[in-house]
Amino acid sequence: MESFLFQASVYLGAAVIAVPIAARLGLGSVLGYLLAGIIIGPVFHLVAATDDLRHFAEFGVVMMLFLIGLELEPRALWDMRHRLVGLGGSQVVLTMLAVMAAAMTLGVGWAPALACGMVFALSSTAIVLQTLSEKGLMQTNGGRAAFSVLLTQDIAVIPMLIVLPLLGTTITATLAPDGSIHRPAPPIDDHALSLVDGLPGWGVTLVTLSAIALIILAGVYGARPLFRHINSSRLPEMFTAVALLIVCGIAMLMELVGLSPALGTFLAGVVLANSEFRHQLESDIEPFKGLLLGLFFITVGAGIDLGDFLREPFLILGLALGLILLKGVILHVLARVFKLRVRSRMLFTLSLAQAGEFGFVLISFALQLNVFTEELGQRLLLVVALSMLITPLLFILYDWMATKLEEARDAPPPDDKIDEQQPIIIAGIGRFGQIVNRLVQSSGFKTVVIDHDMQTIELMRRFGFKGFFGDPTRPELLHAAGIRKAKVIVAALDDPKANTKLVRFARRLREDVYIVARARDRTHVYELYQAGANKIVREMFDSSLRAGRYVLEEVGMTEYEAAVAQETFYHHDRETVQELAELWDPNIPPSENQAYIKRAQELEKELETALFTAIAARKDDAA
Repeated sequence: MESFLFQASVYLGAAVIAVPIAARLGLGSVLGYLLAGIIIGPVFHLVAATDDLRHFAEFGVVMMLFLIGLELEPRALWDMRHRLVGLGGSQVVLTMLAVMAAAMTLGVGWAPALACGMVFALSSTAIVLQTLSEKGLMQTNGGRAAFSVLLTQDIAVIPMLIVLPLLGTTITATLAPDGSIHRPAPPIDDHALSLVDGLPGWGVTLVTLSAIALIILAGVYGARPLFRHINSSRLPEMFTAVALLIVCGIAMLMELVGLSPALGTFLAGVVLANSEFRHQLESDIEPFKGLLLGLFFITVGAGIDLGDFLREPFLILGLALGLILLKGVILHVLARVFKLRVRSRMLFTLSLAQAGEFGFVLISFALQLNVFTEELGQRLLLVVALSMLITPLLFILYDWMATKLEEARDAPPPDDKIDEQQPIIIAGIGRFGQIVNRLVQSSGFKTVVIDHDMQTIELMRRFGFKGFFGDPTRPELLHAAGIRKAKVIVAALDDPKANTKLVRFARRLREDVYIVARARDRTHVYELYQAGANKIVREMFDSSLRAGRYVLEEVGMTEYEAAVAQETFYHHDRETVQELAELWDPNIPPSENQAYIKRAQELEKELETALFTAIAARKDDAA
């Protein structure tokens, strides 16, 4: 027990320290977990990454695929069939052949070379999907293409496990009387159970298909009655228990028939995607998935043998980088063939260029079958782990390349030539400015609308509103719009800094123009006040007041009393903001401005008194 608690404390402590630091540095949580594993494993030898712990942690991958399946309806999966077979199948076959050819060139025999191709044809489902989800890239074209390939790779693990025994050097085949091929089984756990051991080929196929059919039928006909029964108990923890039972039970069934647990739970997730209990399942499984995935990444880092790496650092690093380069070239070519756009092509190529966690499984299996020598197997394990460790850096490279691609896009179209001048100029026609413009124009007044978003201007024109494209903060554009003759300027830009710049320039140009400015928050109000705005409107202020009035009405106030409270708060807040703006100093944080804090506290007490007095006075008037 002490050993277990010590290891649990070390793993959790390493994650709590390393992951937030990595995330704040922009490296992502996956690299944080991997570095944490390296620190507590090969660096300080605090823990040892045992096979039992790694198998337990791999259950996070199983849960992740179950959640992904919940997000995919069967129709969506059917729509992906071309990518699964074409894109995914081509990637697995071409990578396997390319790695096999490269290994044979380096002097490896054809059988272990083919096994190397199988190992390196796979990518890391755990790292890639976790990072795509973190970065919000799962629903992009590149993210969907990567997911299709990962799903195909998981399916390909099954025939790979069937073919590997045929490559062993010490296993001979015998022909049974029933015509089936029998081979001595590799060393396995004596306590492991299997439903297919000793069965002929047709029997294995029948049992496997029966297990898949059982999952589908149970999901279609059994899930709803089960969850309704659990719901009637009114015990929330039972939902969590059932969710875990579904994942564990299906994973166990898949292992009994020799299939990947991850594939089984993914299939169950797809079947349950149309269930009304889908979101409940997601919320129950998500915390366990996150912790187990984190533990999986830590065990990968802890399992790296720095001794072997330090003996041949350049060889191992060269093999890992060579693998990434080789897979990257194949992925890039396939992305072009399947007509992915530039940004999606970059994401697809860089996200799948590493080896994957199933590589550990295949290497261990191949070592048991004597397909690999011990020396070759250890090198391959290091290459797989190192390529997975490099993966977060590839995503950072993608972010950098995507940013450069944005910067390299064609220059925006030239500003429109403003051919009219009106007494009201509205700069910014987003969600704020469009309401102002509609109200003013509906009241019979003409406006000149300027915005730097071409799509917004085109949308306005489609609905019959005239607008001009251009940057409202540019002096020449404001002059063309008639700022010299305008009576009112509405500064409604989305960017607070640009809005403040516009107000400051307009005030410097004309002392008498009336400026109504949009503010993001109270600090922005102070900036606009100092810039010279006449009226400042906070984005959420009026709507928040209205919501507060509804709350007061619901907790016992009459509509009249709630309206009085709203009106009193409104006027007091405007006076408060104007007074505090005089004390606000942009060079001193508000939390350190003592005069500001003192006066804010005094005004808050005055607000309570004002509200009480106003409501009491209106009650007296009504009486």
